[in-house]
Amino acid sequence: MKTIKGPAIFLAQFMGDEVPFNNLAHLAAWAARLGYKGIQVPADARLIDLERAATSQAYCDDIRAMVDNEGIVLTELSTHLQGQLVAVHPAYDQLFDGFAPKSVGGNPAARTEWAVQELRYAAQASRRLALSTHVTFSGALAWPYLYPWPQRPAGLVEAAFDELAKRWRPILDAFDDAGVDVCYELHPGEDLHDGVTFERFLAAVDDHPRANILYDPSHFVLQQLDYLAFIDLYHERIKAFHVKDAEFRPSGRQGVYGGYSGWAERAGRFRSLGDGQIDFGAIFSKMAQYDFPGWAVLEWECALKHPQDGAREGAEFIRRHIIRVAERAFDDFAESGVDQRQIRRLLGL
Repeated sequence: MKTIKGPAIFLAQFMGDEVPFNNLAHLAAWAARLGYKGIQVPADARLIDLERAATSQAYCDDIRAMVDNEGIVLTELSTHLQGQLVAVHPAYDQLFDGFAPKSVGGNPAARTEWAVQELRYAAQASRRLALSTHVTFSGALAWPYLYPWPQRPAGLVEAAFDELAKRWRPILDAFDDAGVDVCYELHPGEDLHDGVTFERFLAAVDDHPRANILYDPSHFVLQQLDYLAFIDLYHERIKAFHVKDAEFRPSGRQGVYGGYSGWAERAGRFRSLGDGQIDFGAIFSKMAQYDFPGWAVLEWECALKHPQDGAREGAEFIRRHIIRVAERAFDDFAESGVDQRQIRRLLGL
């Protein structure tokens, strides 16, 4: 069995203009001071030049040396925003233009082309940085039709997933060439948001070996999906792990959909680690049982607590939950020493 690596922290929610949140070197040192052993880095120009990382081994070596100098490991690169733009329904064009350069604004085809190239850069950058996994979003074409009213025309969902697979297949092949797994965060708003949709996509890309899962139980709590059974079903494809808490407290006034409330007023909301309802003891036990090979990465999102408090508390929370797996069975002391001949006699053979 494998012991999960960690604790690590996803830097996206902590980037800012002030020290120590304004560049990768400062963030790495800040994370190390809090007790983190790894950082998951968004492909944001404030932290990393993705095109340069894809083409320059010297640049990547400098990044690794800088991170190593702080006693920190680079766990994965993230292209959540770029992955989102691989597939965008026209209803969201104006909102999602803000995720891409102004030069492709108002031009969905050019925006998609830019996003696909960013993913290709991420594959090569991950290889040069000696990373084995990459985390991202799938994007969505069918999301506006999630609830079947008005009635969906026959074939709409199938056409959406065929197109999603068509766009992602060459990207997955590029990651395969680089020797890196693509881990989709299953997330409301994405066409890949639960087990059924992941299976649809996997079938459409012919069970591509690089199509894998970033497991984040918080999104399953908000959907009222069994997040422990999910691990039993999909553990072979779970290659990345966001440790994020959540709670779901429905009332006579609202439930899963939240009534358009802000995050603090929703029945389902994200919380800092330990403040929500998720059974992380059971999750870490299943991860140990199934030999999860990766990192336990804090993703902090909470409508109530200050982010720096959440980050500080999160390192110790993850550390407490990591199970150092046993090197031998607990009852080895009582091993009887019976040989094969004796075994056959015990069975009456």
